[in-house]
Amino acid sequence: MTTPTIGFIGLGLMGRAMVECLQGAGYAVTVLGNRDRTGVEEAISRGGTEAESAKALAESADIVMLCVGTSDQVESRVYGDNGVLAGAKQGQVVIDFGTSLPESTKKIGAALAEKGATYLDAPLGRTPAHAKDGQLNIMCAGDADAYARVKPVLDVLGENVFHLGALGNGHTIKLINNYFAMTTACAMAEAFAVADTSGIERQALYDVMAAGPNHSGMMGFIRNYAVDGQVDLAFSVANAAKDVGYYRQMAQDLGLQSRMSGAADATLREARDGGEGNMMVPAMVDWMQAHLGEKK
Repeated sequence: MTTPTIGFIGLGLMGRAMVECLQGAGYAVTVLGNRDRTGVEEAISRGGTEAESAKALAESADIVMLCVGTSDQVESRVYGDNGVLAGAKQGQVVIDFGTSLPESTKKIGAALAEKGATYLDAPLGRTPAHAKDGQLNIMCAGDADAYARVKPVLDVLGENVFHLGALGNGHTIKLINNYFAMTTACAMAEAFAVADTSGIERQALYDVMAAGPNHSGMMGFIRNYAVDGQVDLAFSVANAAKDVGYYRQMAQDLGLQSRMSGAADATLREARDGGEGNMMVPAMVDWMQAHLGEKK
């Protein structure tokens, strides 16, 4: 695959930035969006084409890329008479850049293999701004030969591109990472809220905690909002709740019962279900301050 054609499904903030990066590198891209046509129109204005369905997109592309929010959304684009699977072909590589459930990923991989296509999971780290500049972190897993064929394209999109072994490993590692990150974020948000009630300055608390082994980048993100009102982590409470919920589902699918994720899961769901789903995770400091005094 020297100059593969690319079909890209999902043109939210991250997807449209990735498409712009690919087009800037000279790749021919066919796109399929959803209700918001902003990303589609932008891609067309740069010479891209629009597919009428996921099936038509798959029929026209050497590599199919999906960047959507949930496993249900991935499956809705893959299955059905007009889905990717219906248009899949021998030698094709399909890549899921979202954060999905590993069991769903493996099921899709088996279905695509029956058509001679290969599925890779490749969840992302960093932001749409990084995507536009080709500086994402890409956690790719699946067949090594397929990975080698698409790596030149992944290198366009990513500054750090990892191959993590068998299909599903990328999504597994991403969910473990996000469970740990969101647990840390919620714990630090609560720590600041308790400090407020105790009459302790937020910066003083952070200075002590950051001087020891607790120190982490996630602590810094929460501190920057708590002290300076600065949002460095543009990740919504709704997305955080989804990912921690997926982590818990993944553990259950493995025959495990997660102990440590329960508090973060319940807290994020409470904030989301209370109307704060669009709030960025660092602002959980404010949510904690408002809600810790409530009796359960």
